[in-house]
Amino acid sequence: MARMAGTPGTPRVLRAMNDRAALDLLLEHGTLSRTRIGKLTGLSKPTASQLLARLEAAGLVLATGTTAGRPGPNAQLYSVNPAAAHVAALDVTTERIRAAVADITGRTVGSFRLPTPHHRAGSAVEQVVRALEGAVKAAGLSRSDLHRVVIGTPGAFDPSTGRLRYASHLPGWHSPALLDELAAALPMPLEYDNDVNLAAVAEQRIGAAAGHGDFVLLWNEEGIGAAVVIGGRLHRGWTGGAGEVGFLPVPGTPLVRNVAKTNNGGFQELAGCNAVLRHARDLGIEVPAGSLPDAAADVLEQAADRYRQDADGRTGRSAELLARCATGTAVGLASLVAVLDPELIVLSGDVTQAGGEPLRALIQAELAELAVPRPRLVLGTVRMHPVLTGALESALATTRDEVFDTSR
Repeated sequence: MARMAGTPGTPRVLRAMNDRAALDLLLEHGTLSRTRIGKLTGLSKPTASQLLARLEAAGLVLATGTTAGRPGPNAQLYSVNPAAAHVAALDVTTERIRAAVADITGRTVGSFRLPTPHHRAGSAVEQVVRALEGAVKAAGLSRSDLHRVVIGTPGAFDPSTGRLRYASHLPGWHSPALLDELAAALPMPLEYDNDVNLAAVAEQRIGAAAGHGDFVLLWNEEGIGAAVVIGGRLHRGWTGGAGEVGFLPVPGTPLVRNVAKTNNGGFQELAGCNAVLRHARDLGIEVPAGSLPDAAADVLEQAADRYRQDADGRTGRSAELLARCATGTAVGLASLVAVLDPELIVLSGDVTQAGGEPLRALIQAELAELAVPRPRLVLGTVRMHPVLTGALESALATTRDEVFDTSR
């Protein structure tokens, strides 16, 4: 294999590069024969055999059967050893903590959901430990088996103070000693990231933004937020606040001061779940019971279904609701587009995605009239627990770099 520019071409380094290439191919394909690995990597059969023997001895690959039943002679098949490492992820909201454990191949082997209504489930540290223990137990493992844990929360931990910012609605998570207490309770590498950033990681690695180096993910669920990816990397900002667009002042809403204290105003009031329900009531559309984001998603889903099914849906109250929501969303996006000029915008979160293709197309048309750059808008494709999925993907990426490094 060709060596990377600036990397000394020592035999150890070249072997490690070949090892990693083979491991990545096995992750992609599931199982491969020695011959197939040799063809895909450009290695000779003897070199491929030595590579596989080396990785098998290191516990990184397993012999998993043969090509029996296929044309030609039987060949040994190999796969990545799923037990080579395990990672865990947690998705924290005001109502629950969802936890999951995955093996090194990315397969989820255990999950757990801890309700935290009104925060009667104990302190933040106790909640995290209980949720993680539940997922670890479901996986048949112990905490000592975890190589890394990634925790996703609203807001962001300020790197200069260690305190959670931009998430005053998450009581119990704002102690300046919280990160130290979590580190003491969970003695393995811990990482923290914003929930919307992690949803963007999921879309970038396995979803609608795969192959795109510059994109914005707009999240609309309990609140509105954004993740900004520039040159393939998340842009978090100086204090971790990049993408906190729920506070963004926009036309059509009163100017709110001290937004961090009131935790509302701006874009959130124009296009968030509360705005969806306000428009629905104004139009005489029945609003179902339930939490604000669930009710808003239900209303938009019904409007989108009506819009798709008959001509009246494109001229009546359902169409007007979708149009108002599209305009509000496009107004906020116009500011982001003017500054960032992204290649792609991914619409994510239960509220916006409930509007489906009808709402996406209306937002695209509105944005074309409000902004000079015209990025393509797509619906996110990671629909099942995107924050948790992104946290697992983030943990796996770092862990694979560490575990698959055979140069040491």
